[in-house]
Amino acid sequence: MTSPRQTLGGLLVAPNVQDALDRGIPVLALESTIFTHGLPRPRNLEVAQEAEDRLRDSGVVPATIGVVDGRPTVGLSPAQIERLSNDDAVVKLSLRDLPVAAAKGLSGGTTVAATAFLAHRAGIRVFATGGLGGVHRDAQQTFDESADLPTLAALPLVVVSAGVKSILDIPLTLERMETLNLTVVGYRTTDYPGFYIADSGLDIDYSADSATEIADIARARDALGIASTLLVARPVDPEVQLPPALHDEVLARALQAAAAAGISGHDTTPFLLDQMQRETGGRSLDVNVEVYRGNVALGAEIAAALAGGDGC
Repeated sequence: MTSPRQTLGGLLVAPNVQDALDRGIPVLALESTIFTHGLPRPRNLEVAQEAEDRLRDSGVVPATIGVVDGRPTVGLSPAQIERLSNDDAVVKLSLRDLPVAAAKGLSGGTTVAATAFLAHRAGIRVFATGGLGGVHRDAQQTFDESADLPTLAALPLVVVSAGVKSILDIPLTLERMETLNLTVVGYRTTDYPGFYIADSGLDIDYSADSATEIADIARARDALGIASTLLVARPVDPEVQLPPALHDEVLARALQAAAAAGISGHDTTPFLLDQMQRETGGRSLDVNVEVYRGNVALGAEIAAALAGGDGC
């Protein structure tokens, strides 16, 4: 096969990804917004390529997901990843944006919500990302909540992240996860991570000590007919985290700057993340990359454990 397979609904699945799924070879889904909108050039492309290379070296097939000329694609080619990494016209696409992008022929990076949906449509079970979206600060007034949470509540995936971004309201986010029946398991910890920092100061009920144990939890969920995502919270290594005191100080200043500038709605997250990067002299960016590397590595182990346990 020399061209991707197009399924119903316009979804394109790369031949190597489809072959792996058919043969029971482990596959790990990866999002594209990390290199279209999350990291500066040329580091964005370097990180995307490195993640795929490390997965292949471990025997796991990477399935980076994005939209190219209106075509939702599961398993972007190296050329497509390079194109999306360097194109100023690419847009950030959540789940609600996919039909518009398809009709208008847009190219874009897919958020957690869109990536998770497309991964599930293709039959992929495990997805690794950096940080999840969640409930925003002052959501009691704005009702601002990421589409990630309700989307994941309806998909039986395993998603590895370093918790939710620390610029969000983490206590309210954990409450919403409980309401939405999203099981949250810490990887070797019951301290819920805060993306840039290993411990947000909040606790969760359960931990898992290995990829095998996480795979067992996912199988038990499936056997019970529960259709929500299992969220695996993997903290960044404390040795490479942002110093918690520095993190809190910079975040407080960033929030004040956003309020003074009248920043609100969907502009808030990119503004705060940019402020974090500037105020830390790029250290937050380094932590972001370390978070992603670790989550991809754990995601690969879970994908292999699920595939192996299924007798494949």
